[in-house]
Amino acid sequence: MTRRRPNFRLAFLVAFISVMLGLGASAYAAKGGGGGGAHPKTGGTSSLKLVLENSTDGLPHYGQIVTFTVSTTATTQPFVRLDCYEGGVWVLSSSSGFFAGYPWPWTQNFTLAWDMWHTPGAAADCTATLYNGGTTYATLSFHVYA
Repeated sequence: MTRRRPNFRLAFLVAFISVMLGLGASAYAAKGGGGGGAHPKTGGTSSLKLVLENSTDGLPHYGQIVTFTVSTTATTQPFVRLDCYEGGVWVLSSSSGFFAGYPWPWTQNFTLAWDMWHTPGAAADCTATLYNGGTTYATLSFHVYA
């Protein structure tokens, strides 16, 4: 019996298009009437906390799943983007919506692995960014262990 490998590139493309459509809608909604431009967004007080879904030692490792606890007083619906670098080379980028009172229809879990990871199982450094449009509300950096 052969196993089918998940199509990560297709999943990335779907997530990317979803985020871009969401950002476009946010920018459109932010436009004021009467010839006004975009209204400034307020960052308020925000924080990100790493949640390890399947760690056995309390540390994030390659191949494991993480998510985030998001707290913000921002007036917009935020996303979390996770970017990881292996030896300074970008190997992972993924985003998900973390909307209060509105369920995000896709997963809010992030798998610490990707086809672009140069050495599967290698360590990496990651940064999670809580954002909407051009506004960054909070960032969190962490190390992914081999």
